[in-house]
Amino acid sequence: MADVKWIKITTDIFDDEKILLIESMPSADSIIVIWFKLLTLAGKQNNDGVFMMSNRIAYTDEMLASIFRREISTVRFALRTFEQFGMIELIDNVITIPNWGKHQTLDAYEKKKQRDRERIARKRAEQRQKIGTPAPLSLNASPDVSPDMSPDVAFTDRDIEEDKDKEEEKNIYAPVISFLNEKAGTKYKPTSGKTQTLIRARMNEGFTLEDFQTVISKKCAEWMGTDMEKYLRPETLFGTKFEGYLNSNNGKELKKNGSTQSNYRTMGEKVGTYL
Repeated sequence: MADVKWIKITTDIFDDEKILLIESMPSADSIIVIWFKLLTLAGKQNNDGVFMMSNRIAYTDEMLASIFRREISTVRFALRTFEQFGMIELIDNVITIPNWGKHQTLDAYEKKKQRDRERIARKRAEQRQKIGTPAPLSLNASPDVSPDMSPDVAFTDRDIEEDKDKEEEKNIYAPVISFLNEKAGTKYKPTSGKTQTLIRARMNEGFTLEDFQTVISKKCAEWMGTDMEKYLRPETLFGTKFEGYLNSNNGKELKKNGSTQSNYRTMGEKVGTYL
């Protein structure tokens, strides 16, 4: 498959519990660099997070050490750590990144651009109709350039963002907050800017409405009737611990302090899969 020119990294990646644990390990900086090199290599390959040089040749630790220009011992230690933390998986001796397709929706950018182009075209068609201006005759005219438009009806990027926000509020924010209010007996509004930012951030990471409902249901079942009930709010539920809540079995939080390298595997299993 053709390579891509970018990968998606969340801005709170260094608040993630797996990264925090790695930073307490020997050669932490080297391990983190190797992780980012793995992510960029997966992006270049665009093979759903499966590290195959060809249909028959899988990348080995020696090959990665050569490509990454790192000592083989460091690469092996990093790979063992990533496997323990669920950041990579070995399937038939092939290195893979779990949930790559979920977290790295590499076609989303192109889809967004296409939606924006279509939205611009529709908006400008409406504007031309209002001012009585015919549509351009050229078949090659770009929807982003319209010299026949009056300056006082020009369609701006801000208009696009406002339309998109209204659409997202209708399709994303309201169902999530309505479910929270129903389960927790709260009265939060989907129009809150901070709430919308949190929901949008999690949605951009690939989480679905069903994931939000799962987290809300788990935390309501665990916290209702306890001192923790006051934390049944968007700031807590949809923040950086969202994926941990989603993957938890009993709601118990991972302790960050007092950990030793000997129990990294157990920690990795508790933390969950992939950044």
